[in-house]
Amino acid sequence: MVGLKEELLKSIWHAFTALDLDRSGKVLSHNLCTVLNVPHDPVALEEHFRDDDEGPVSNQGYMPYLNKFILEKVQGNFDKVEFNRMCWTLCAKKNLSKSPLLISDEDAFKVWVIFNFLSEDKYPLIIVPEEIEYLLKKLTEAMGAGWQQEQFDRYKIALNTSREGLSAWELIDLVGSGQFSKGMDRQTVSMAINEVFNELILDVLKQGYMLKKGHKRKNWTERWFVLKPNIISYYVSEDLKDKKGDIILDGNCCVEALPDKDGKKCLFLIKCHDKSFEISASDKKKKQEWIQAIQTTVNLLRAGSPPPHKAARQKRKELRQKLLAEQEELERQMKELQTANENKQKELETVRKQLEAAAARAAEEEKKRLQTQVELQDRFSLELEREKMVRQKMEEQVAQKSSELEQYLQRVRELEEMYKQLQEALEDEKQARQDEETVRRLQARLLEEESAKRAELEKWHLQQQQTIQMTEAEKQELENQRMIKERALQVAMQQLEQLELERKEALEQYEEVKKKLETAANNTKSWKDKVAHHEGLIRLIEPGSKNPHLITNWGPAAFTEAELEQRQKSWKGKKATSE
Repeated sequence: MVGLKEELLKSIWHAFTALDLDRSGKVLSHNLCTVLNVPHDPVALEEHFRDDDEGPVSNQGYMPYLNKFILEKVQGNFDKVEFNRMCWTLCAKKNLSKSPLLISDEDAFKVWVIFNFLSEDKYPLIIVPEEIEYLLKKLTEAMGAGWQQEQFDRYKIALNTSREGLSAWELIDLVGSGQFSKGMDRQTVSMAINEVFNELILDVLKQGYMLKKGHKRKNWTERWFVLKPNIISYYVSEDLKDKKGDIILDGNCCVEALPDKDGKKCLFLIKCHDKSFEISASDKKKKQEWIQAIQTTVNLLRAGSPPPHKAARQKRKELRQKLLAEQEELERQMKELQTANENKQKELETVRKQLEAAAARAAEEEKKRLQTQVELQDRFSLELEREKMVRQKMEEQVAQKSSELEQYLQRVRELEEMYKQLQEALEDEKQARQDEETVRRLQARLLEEESAKRAELEKWHLQQQQTIQMTEAEKQELENQRMIKERALQVAMQQLEQLELERKEALEQYEEVKKKLETAANNTKSWKDKVAHHEGLIRLIEPGSKNPHLITNWGPAAFTEAELEQRQKSWKGKKATSE
C-alpha cells in the first residue's frame, strides 16, 4: 500500500499544482473519490474547505485531508488508467507545450504516466538522465531502430551542465520532438509508446494472438492473450473491448509443452489448481517465448518478487543511491585530504619562514663580523699612523740632540758616529718588535677567524645532517636550500684555505722579523761592547775633574742630570708604547 500511495501521489501532485484550490479543491477531491472508488464524505469535505483560517490555503493545507479521507481508504479496486487520465485532464491544458509535436495527445498522456512511474520520489518531480536513457532505449527497441549512444551522451552532458533532470512536460517535448526517433513515422512512434506503456504501467509482460481450446465444445478459437504478473486475460481482439475470460496464476501453476495432435501444432498446457488450458501458438518460437514468459511469471509469484520492470527500476534506484553515497564519501575524503594538504602547506610555510629567519640572522652576524673587522683594521691603521708620528718625533729629537752633541762634543765624532749606528740598530730592533707584534696580532686574528669559520662549518654540517634526516617529502623541497648551503660551505672552505695561506705567510714574516730582531740584538750587543771598550779607553786619557762625574755609555759628563731624566722618561714611554 505504501508503493501504491506513492504512485498515486505523483499523479495527484501534478493536478494539485495546476489548480487553484480555493475554487477547484472540491472538484479535485470529488473526482479523486470517484475514480479511486472511495466513499464520499460530504461533511469532512465541507469542513475542510470552509472559508476561514483552517481552510486549504491555511497552515493545515490540503495534504492532511488527502491522506486521511482519500488515500488511506484506497483499496486498489480502481482503474489506474482512468485515475491517471483524470489527473492528466486537470494539469495538461496548463502545462502541455503549445508547439506542435510528432506524437498525439494520447501518446503524450502515456509518456506522462510513464514519467510518473520512472521519476524520483522527491518533489518537484524530475526524471534523472539514467531513467531517460532507459526509456529512450525501450522506445528505440520497440521501434526496431538502433540505439545512438553517442548522441545521447552529448545530450546527457548538455543536460548535466544545467540541471539534474527533466520535468514531465520537458520529457514529453523530448519524445515528441523526434530527436531520438529520426526516420520513424508517427504510427511507429505511437506503437512503440503504447508497447512501453503496456509493459511499464499496465504490467503487460507479453501479448499476442493464439488458439485456445474450449472446455465444453472442445473447439479451437483465436484469442488475443495478455500476460500480466498474476493473470492471463484473453479477448476477442487486440482492442481489448470484449473480454472472454481470465487464467488466474499463482505459485502452484505450471506450464508444459504438448505434442502435436488433432492437426494442431505448437501446443502447450497451462495447469492451474482447478482448470487446465490447452493453447496453440503460431510457431515454435512463439510457443517457446510464451512458455518461458509464463514460467518466469509463476517463478516470480512463488518467490514473492515484483515484476521484472519494477525490480529493474528498484535496482537502478538502489544503484544510483549507492553511487551517490560513494560520491558523497569520495567528496568527504577529498575534503579531508585537502584540509590535510592545507595543513601540510602551512607547516612547510612555517619551516620556510624559520629557515629564512635563520638565514637572515646568519647574514646579520656576518655583516657584524665584517663591520668589526673593518673597525679593527681602521684602529690598527690609526695606531700605525700614531706610531709613525711618534717615531718621526723621536727622530727629530734625536737629530736635535745629535746637533747639540756635535756642537759640544766635536772631539768625539767617531764615538758619535758609533752612537748613530747604535741608534739605528735600536730602531731596527724596535721596528722588528713592532713587526713581530703586528704579525702576532694578525696571526691571532687569523686563528680567531679560522676558529669561527670552523664553528660555522660544523654548524652548517650539523644543519645538513639534520636536513638529511628530514622526511622524504621535505627533502625534495629543501634540496635547493641544501645546495645553496653547500655552495656557501665551499666558499667558506676557500676562505678558510685563504686564511690558512695568510697565516702561513704571517708565520714566515714572523720568522723573518724574528731573525732580523736577533740580528739587530746581536748588532746592538756588539756595538755596546765596542762603545764600552771605547769609553774605557777614553776615560784612561781624560783629565780629571773636581766635580763628581756622571758615568754614561757616552762617557763622563756627556749629559746633565736633567737631560738624563728626560731621556729616561722618553725611553720608558717608547717601551710602554711598543708593549
